[in-house]
Amino acid sequence: MHRLWMIFAQAVTVSVAALFVVSTLKPDWIGERPVLPAVTIQEAAAPAASPVTRAATSYADAARQALPSVVHIFTSKEVKTQRHPFADDPLFRHFFGDRLDNRPQQRASGLGSGVIVSPEGYVLTNNHVVEAADEIEVALNDGRKLPARIVGRDPESDLAVLQVKAGGKLHAITFGHPEQLRVGDVVLAIGNPFGVGQTVTMGIVSALGRSHLGINTFEDFIQTDAAINPGNSGGALVDAGGNLVGVNSAIYSRTGGSLGIGFAIPVSLARSVMEQIIQNGSVTRGWIGVEVQAITADLAESFGLTSSDGTLISGVMRGSPADRAGVRPGDVLLAVDGRKVNDPQAMLEAIAALPPGRRASFELRRGKEKIDLNVDIGRRPALSRGD
Repeated sequence: MHRLWMIFAQAVTVSVAALFVVSTLKPDWIGERPVLPAVTIQEAAAPAASPVTRAATSYADAARQALPSVVHIFTSKEVKTQRHPFADDPLFRHFFGDRLDNRPQQRASGLGSGVIVSPEGYVLTNNHVVEAADEIEVALNDGRKLPARIVGRDPESDLAVLQVKAGGKLHAITFGHPEQLRVGDVVLAIGNPFGVGQTVTMGIVSALGRSHLGINTFEDFIQTDAAINPGNSGGALVDAGGNLVGVNSAIYSRTGGSLGIGFAIPVSLARSVMEQIIQNGSVTRGWIGVEVQAITADLAESFGLTSSDGTLISGVMRGSPADRAGVRPGDVLLAVDGRKVNDPQAMLEAIAALPPGRRASFELRRGKEKIDLNVDIGRRPALSRGD
């Protein structure tokens, strides 16, 4: 019996060993095995240690480069108190004398931001930040507070230049290349919103070349959704490299706070205005002395125009450069020195860009004829609304 059991155990052992060898080397001999469905696993790419990858997740380097160049601007002005209604009454003055006339005047304060644009202490800001101030103080990024003087203002572009004396060179911001700015580019807005202190907000360029907003006479705004609030005016809009691409100027808001629609003056316009102010104390623009309006379908029909190209000259100032050159009301201006004019804003910018004293060619349509006139460009009066 014991011998039979040993034979049985050895036979089972050999059978199991044979089954293992066959299933390993020739599995098809014992039937088809089920195949599991294929699974594609998408793995995240390993983070590269390049500056480009770091910049996509953090803008600390750009902020660190630009922050020392952005300043806080504190303004104040004297406000006359309301005169007492009985101050001129003889009986009243007999008892109270001139005490009411000698009361101290109140001072109103304001705040904004600015950008140091040169080591010599020139600061670029908005005109509306400083236009009514009689005292201006600039707080630097390192905590120093310095008195500032107004070098010049340009209300029509809402820009102003200040200067501070710091006893040494200041950290000036690097100017960017506006022609490389694209819709969708990341930008940072730096300023002093609501007076809480220096703040950086991030967004993208929402649109370029915004105009016809009724904010300034000359408009070519960068629109951004980077949060811009009261106190940010005059501060820097910088690109992802920390370079200045615009000067924060205005917001669209129903509540006074940011709704994601902010406007900045492009650095190309800001630089042109700044250089003229530093050199001459003011900005000089061309002017010919006409009133213009856009050509609508109704106007085109009433004047018998075959198209709405150009801009309609609705009035000519007597004795102006346009009047002396023979421009008449009802003429349609098509081009200035070869530059097409499609609306009043384009005409305003084309004429303003011409230096006073230069003779420029104007292409007009008078009735059914096209005529060319040479106009001697004059100097644009301050805050003129005509061209």
